[in-house]
Amino acid sequence: MPLVAGVDSSTQSVKLVVCDADTGAVVRTARAPHPDGTEVSAQAWLDAYRDATADPALLEGVDAIAVGGQQHGMVTLDEDGELVRDALLWNDNRSGQDAVDLIDELGGAKAWADATGSVPVASMTVAKIRWLARAEPDNASRTRTVVLPHDWLTWQLGERSFAPVTDRGDASGTLYFDATANEYRQELVRLAIGRDLDLPRVAAPNEVVGETPWGAAIAPGTGDNMAAALGMGLRPGEAVVSLGTSGTAYVRSDRQTHESTGTVAGFADATGAFLPLVCTLNGARNLVATAELLGVDLAEFDRLAQSAPPGSEGVSYLPYLEGERTPALPDATGQLLGLTLKNLTPANVARATIEGVLWSLAYGVGVLRQETGGIGRITLTGGAAQSAAVRAIAPAVFGLPIAFTEPFESVAVGAARQAAWALTGELPDWQVPVLGQHEPNGSETTAARDLNDRYVELLHQHFPQTAS
Repeated sequence: MPLVAGVDSSTQSVKLVVCDADTGAVVRTARAPHPDGTEVSAQAWLDAYRDATADPALLEGVDAIAVGGQQHGMVTLDEDGELVRDALLWNDNRSGQDAVDLIDELGGAKAWADATGSVPVASMTVAKIRWLARAEPDNASRTRTVVLPHDWLTWQLGERSFAPVTDRGDASGTLYFDATANEYRQELVRLAIGRDLDLPRVAAPNEVVGETPWGAAIAPGTGDNMAAALGMGLRPGEAVVSLGTSGTAYVRSDRQTHESTGTVAGFADATGAFLPLVCTLNGARNLVATAELLGVDLAEFDRLAQSAPPGSEGVSYLPYLEGERTPALPDATGQLLGLTLKNLTPANVARATIEGVLWSLAYGVGVLRQETGGIGRITLTGGAAQSAAVRAIAPAVFGLPIAFTEPFESVAVGAARQAAWALTGELPDWQVPVLGQHEPNGSETTAARDLNDRYVELLHQHFPQTAS
């Protein structure tokens, strides 16, 4: 059987799957950790990939490979293609003010949304480039090109035998690429750094861009969310909500969104269509932090959360422990609100944490619905989606039918699916492992509506800038 490999080069680790190109069945896997931090040498990603693939049997018989990588990271290269400095990752917030300055300099959020489909926040590459120009002018002057994490690792897989390339999905997250016209906006690069950059070529979605030393075809790869959408087999009218280090909610669309509040990023997908997306910085780590605060393990945290009633008896949790990307609140902190002697219980605090994290994504789903039309079902995936409490509570937060997937590496599988597409010329129809579905009952629908009303009021009250 033909074999293809997909690589997920994420914030925390590199994960690799080898799949049957015809069915998508995973036949081999490997992983290796990445260093902690929001500023990491790109070389660490290649080192981790080499550690994960140290056993030559892992990639034996693989005919094509692709990389799905964490979005937005700024990898700076000099005129010789060498790294200028460590990469700033998507979750590095030091460029928050730079994003605000860029918005003002172009004439406001709407001008950015019209030009690129999105509004700058600290996560976006263009804001990081402005930070580089402002904070490290010597490094900025040495920088000849900026590539994204998946671009850099794809280039290394071919041992730099071809010029760096990217794809329109990941490029759409830089905020100097127009995914509708499929072209860079160098005037936005100049706004950020004062001059043009020699940016990577944007490859076609199913293009073979090079070969590995053992002769496997290299597909262009894409951003992690775009790869996950490929792995999930996302169809119109469905939304994926993924709970990992961050939280994301996205839909597939035939047109780019240009939502000017910055809630929805008007990304492209990895197929030639679009992937309107909401991303929050605060996902599973909020649950871990609250479990540690309560002095319980995650199993007991789950039990406590499920024992509390919907709405947590008025306890509310604004989950901004690491600032926030959507809404753009880089300096925000988390808040536990509505406490009384009666409702201050471990069970209510546990449930409120889950409700707060899920609500931040349900809020985004509501805006996605306004921008793209009806959303009839949500597929919940990611590491935290394996929590029994998250699954039980989700219908009373989203108020929509929920499908739960079995645990699988959707980013890596999506990258492998792209590799199969490049290898055969046809996008294979791989089946997604669905564990179960839940249709919300009347009380859950009411609870979701009441919870949303309460959290929207709290958001506007404590962060008035979100009410405008």
